[in-house]
Amino acid sequence: MGRTESCFDNAVAESFFATLKTEIGTTVWDTHDDTRRDVLAYHGYYNYNRLYSTLDYAPRTKPA
Repeated sequence: MGRTESCFDNAVAESFFATLKTEIGTTVWDTHDDTRRDVLAYHGYYNYNRLYSTLDYAPRTKPA
C-alpha cells in the first residue's frame, strides 16, 4: 500500500476487512486455531466464490 491518493490506495483492503467484519465479525471462537481456520476459509470464499460486480457478477477463477 502506498501513500494517500496514490495508485496503491488501500480501498480494496478496507473493503475486504469491512466485509469480513460484517460476515464473521460477531462470531466468538474458543481457540486461536478455530479463528484462523474460519478466517482463512472466508478468505478463500471471498477470493474465488464471491460474485464481483466488476466481473458482471461472475466468480473469479483460481490461478493455474
